[in-house]
Amino acid sequence: MVLTFAGGTSWEKTRRLAEPSAHDDDLRTLAYRLMDAAGSAADLKGEDLADADQVAEQISLDDTREARVVAEAAVDRVRAKFGPRVIGPAAVFRRAS
Repeated sequence: MVLTFAGGTSWEKTRRLAEPSAHDDDLRTLAYRLMDAAGSAADLKGEDLADADQVAEQISLDDTREARVVAEAAVDRVRAKFGPRVIGPAAVFRRAS
């Protein structure tokens, strides 16, 4: 992430995941850490990403994380079958009139 300020100075931060991951939650957490470090929201760009099926399955003893991972896999299957916009956060759901 590079922030360029009006005076021409810039601030650059790069972060990598500690280990390969096939989970959105890991990328989201890393993005939030970068935005916290910047002190504001920023545009982020992901590079060197691999397909999820190319990453080893991770085992966790964290029940909460495992529940999110299982839900994420279910959402991915629904999107693959019915399209990318068929399922998403409830906050953006709009009832058809």
